[in-house]
Amino acid sequence: MGFTEVARQSWRMFLRDWRAGELHLLLVALLLAVGALSSVGFLSDRMQGGLERDARQMLAADLVVRSDAPLSPEFSRQAHADGLATAVVANFPSMASAIGETGQAGASRLSSLKAVSDGYPLRGRVRTAADAGANTPDAPAADIPAPGTVWVDAALLDALHVKPGDNIRVGNRSLRIAAVITREMDRGYGFGSLAPRVMMRFDELQSTGLVQFGSRITYRLLVAGSDAQVKQFTTWARPAAEQARGVHLESLEEGQPQVRQTLDRAERFLSLVALLAAVLAAVAVGIAARRYSERHLDACAVMRCLGVSRGSLRGMVRLEFIGLGLIGGALGVALGYAAHWALLAQLGNVIPAGLPAPTWRPAAFGFASALVMLLGFALPPLLPLSEVAPLHVLRRDVVGGARRQGWLAYGASALAFAALLLFAARDLRLGAMVAGGFVVGAIVFAALAWLAIRGLAAWARRSGPVGGAMGGIGWRYALAGLRRRGLGSALQIVALGLGLMALLLLAVTRNDLVAGWRQSSPADAPNRFVIDIQPGQDAPVLAQLRAAGLPDVQLSPMIRARLTAINDQPVTGERYTEERARRLAEREFNLSYTSALPDGNRVTAGQWYGDTTTPQISMEEGIAKTLGLKLGDTLRFEVTGQTIDAPITSLRKLDWGSMRVNFFVVMPPAALRDFPMTWITSFHLDAPQQGVADALVRQFPNVTVIDTGALLAQIQLILSQVIDAVQALFLFTLAAGVLVLYAALAGTRDERMRESGILRALGASSRQLRDVHLAELVTVGALAGLLAAFGAGALGWALAHYVFEFALTFNPWLPVLGIVAGVLCALIGGWSGLRAVLRQSALRTLREV
Repeated sequence: MGFTEVARQSWRMFLRDWRAGELHLLLVALLLAVGALSSVGFLSDRMQGGLERDARQMLAADLVVRSDAPLSPEFSRQAHADGLATAVVANFPSMASAIGETGQAGASRLSSLKAVSDGYPLRGRVRTAADAGANTPDAPAADIPAPGTVWVDAALLDALHVKPGDNIRVGNRSLRIAAVITREMDRGYGFGSLAPRVMMRFDELQSTGLVQFGSRITYRLLVAGSDAQVKQFTTWARPAAEQARGVHLESLEEGQPQVRQTLDRAERFLSLVALLAAVLAAVAVGIAARRYSERHLDACAVMRCLGVSRGSLRGMVRLEFIGLGLIGGALGVALGYAAHWALLAQLGNVIPAGLPAPTWRPAAFGFASALVMLLGFALPPLLPLSEVAPLHVLRRDVVGGARRQGWLAYGASALAFAALLLFAARDLRLGAMVAGGFVVGAIVFAALAWLAIRGLAAWARRSGPVGGAMGGIGWRYALAGLRRRGLGSALQIVALGLGLMALLLLAVTRNDLVAGWRQSSPADAPNRFVIDIQPGQDAPVLAQLRAAGLPDVQLSPMIRARLTAINDQPVTGERYTEERARRLAEREFNLSYTSALPDGNRVTAGQWYGDTTTPQISMEEGIAKTLGLKLGDTLRFEVTGQTIDAPITSLRKLDWGSMRVNFFVVMPPAALRDFPMTWITSFHLDAPQQGVADALVRQFPNVTVIDTGALLAQIQLILSQVIDAVQALFLFTLAAGVLVLYAALAGTRDERMRESGILRALGASSRQLRDVHLAELVTVGALAGLLAAFGAGALGWALAHYVFEFALTFNPWLPVLGIVAGVLCALIGGWSGLRAVLRQSALRTLREV
């Protein structure tokens, strides 16, 4: 039989099977799998496209030299010598205050101050509007703010109740609001993305009085020019930056590392969530393909009797499923494209706006996923069709030998699953962890489900009839049926339970986690931090706060230092492989001194140094572990050109939930008292006491008051958006779990029809049969919901205990919600698959036996 004839027969088979409903389940499974994967694919493709398109704009330059101290003029001189354009930017947190009618500062809010020089930005444009109205058009700014003016975010206008044209106080300066910032491409992530922006001229920064010792200012030198010029400057600047501690280069290829890292992690996590839905859908594909194979064995055996070769029969089946894969891929890609808009809406404040259109790659991946999943998971059950013996027409027990090919096909399925997993995770370790977690979770759920089914069936036999529509013989028969189909029943419970557990963890347990975290902090925990208190201001600041009704407030000294050596070995970021350790090695530390062990600190190793006058270090145990430090190691810190060496004599565990001022490194007072320092404090203010913070800023314009409650609320809003997006993806997972339940029930439909026919012949009524099936579905749903509830509760407890380190009380409503949700999903997904069993007459069933 030639290819044309094989293709024509395959098309006929496809049309016949479609009209008979044999392919509907396979198509829906593909639709869910491809939809989940391609929705994340479209989202990540557009984010990547936005990063590539806006790489220069996200830097506002071709190259950035970043430092936590004023840069050496050598960098600017070399850039000009290489023919590059330059601009300077300084970023740091500061207070912005409204100015009342009397000229006194009014309400104040923490802002992210950005001072820019002429020429900024070198790439891209800042967009501004005349006011914050929704109908006010914005336009690219032609220059930087004019002298005596600032540009601000709309959020700051709302917070200070001011409008364009009004003046605000920044440090010692009164500056007029000239425009509202609508788009700032190089803003990035981190603190600058949370606090409202205030943008001013760099040459007016000194006049504000905010540039003080200890101020946490990040300086950025922007350079732009031809690729050859930038390359020439980079060749000089990279070794110069390595010699100058705290100086780093951000290149065009890196974009903004924090942005790329944040988006890459989000993409990986969403991809793995989508993959969970795809795996469950693939299980449904395998179950449906097995049913398809069992129902087509007779027809294939007849074709073999009529002279159709094994190769031709194999070609017909493969072409039919390739066609189904293309259709499922097309519909799944369309579903994924629609779903990615919902993800974009959920992640509105998390990802860049104005993303470009997607490329062809997500669609190609969607089609490839459909074909890989279909051929990988459906191939093993379909092999017997091409290997069926003609004798099967006369003897049902004769099927044909395909054992070796079957094992090869199962191996191909495992490789296909591994390939999809690694492509989604793009990390061998992460992919292996997820695969291992999925397998272990499925095995545990399956074992518990199997034990529960056997236990319930044994209990039903011993208890005897209990009456009621769901009791008596019908109830016992339903449990006996679940036990007979033990593996299939466990598979239904596992699939539905995994989907429900994911949703319960996000929908219910996350609220318990947030509530538990809040309860772990005292009601009067500090919610204001005051930093940048200069020498000579400590006593007046302390007096003003105590006069305002805060008698217990205390100031702590803070010395900015850089770790330069460990046991006389120089410290560089390249010394560490872990990303957090590299950042810690390159950043400045905040040191402090005290003789008494701070409240909320507990020594876990070594001994507290007490009143000693010799230099010693007590270090937080977590940072010591990250940097590979131990008791007895000698550290060298550099403070404004001076160095101090001291051994680690104790490790401490800190109570971060107390919200007090905590330090990674503390020493005896005699060791640090003579170094330059600033002061920091924290205290609790109720809402009516906001005037205390405003008065402090009016009296000391250089200090910065950080409202941790407002920042945590903003962070929680962003996290809620991410969780909502993940929750939307988990709907695919739940739908796939319901589909597995439906597929498993459909796979046993013929067996159930025979059982129902026999029961009808023995006198069972339609109502009794219906009650048996309802009891079975309720049992499956209740067990799945119960396992999902306890699984979600266990994961929530593990997160609270090992990650967030606070006690979490188990929500007693969680099992109730799990059981109700499980029963509803089982009834929705299973009843449609069992209605045909109830409609068929006993005579027709017995004739087909």
